Amino acid sequence: MEEKKTLKIIDLRKIIKKIGKNRKVFYKTLPVAFILACIYIFSIPRYYASETKLAPEIDNSLGKGALNSIASSFGFDIGEMQTSDAITPLLYPNLMEDNGFVANLFSLRIKNEDGTINSTYYDYLATGQKKPWWNSIFSFFKSEKPKELPNSKDPYNLSKPQDDIAEKIRNDITIHVNSKSGVITITTQAQDPYICKALADSVREQLQAYITTYRTNKARIDYEYYKQVTAEAKQDYERARQRYGAYIDGNVNIAMQSVRLKAEEMESEMELKLNNYNTFNTQMQSAKAKIQERTPAFTILKGAAVPTKPAAPKRMIFVAVITLLAFIGTSIWIIRKDISEIFV
Repeated sequence: MEEKKTLKIIDLRKIIKKIGKNRKVFYKTLPVAFILACIYIFSIPRYYASETKLAPEIDNSLGKGALNSIASSFGFDIGEMQTSDAITPLLYPNLMEDNGFVANLFSLRIKNEDGTINSTYYDYLATGQKKPWWNSIFSFFKSEKPKELPNSKDPYNLSKPQDDIAEKIRNDITIHVNSKSGVITITTQAQDPYICKALADSVREQLQAYITTYRTNKARIDYEYYKQVTAEAKQDYERARQRYGAYIDGNVNIAMQSVRLKAEEMESEMELKLNNYNTFNTQMQSAKAKIQERTPAFTILKGAAVPTKPAAPKRMIFVAVITLLAFIGTSIWIIRKDISEIFV
């Protein structure tokens, strides 16, 4: 016959009675846990968080219609242009992994409300941060200190302390893109609420500038090229026009066939130079219109605000949790020897 398995039930009355007899133990453990938790959590500086949201209006049909009208006046149709971006909005959060993007924030000037902090963002993170008291002990073992601002021309060659600052920036700044709506959310954190808000605005502006530069890069290169060749074509036309005018003025009373043929040749050359100038000028204006067509518009859905309350750490919650864990741990320690008696 199979033995019947008996279900053991915990007798809470025995547990409470056992703990009540040894309640004096809690008079020692709970105050110690409370004090240690307070010492630890109040030593960690609080930080604030700010958030801003924007939506890049990349495909604007109304803007395209207006630009088509402008470009068509120069004989250029931009309505049939096919574009494809290697960097989609979903990849914007990955920009924080690039030292070049992060290094642009090193020289950002930051200032708190009363003006006691007025430095670059790099110096603020390197020397102006509040730190737990135990960090001063560990700092004696560090051989390098990130005092010098990195070379902005080579952000990919950072020292260890400089790279630590860059990593700190990555931890303090988060870029998130909603895959459905395309809304870009930028969240920043700092120990000062005003710096936190200024940082969110600066990151948003830098991201907007990066997106605009990326999307208009090819168009701007084309525009600069056509601008240069248009200027050269205009100079060629002006020289040809001046030569033709001088030749006509110098042979006004001469009816020789050779003079007439030379004048016609110079006039044809002048007209050719003029046609080249007009062609390049049309292409230049088209490229200029394309820059505007490729420039995205941004709508700020939520501006960064100065936070009024710290985001973390939650001191009261932390102390309460540690005290509760101390209570549970002490209770287990009290009933550990009589664990068999509390099951019925």
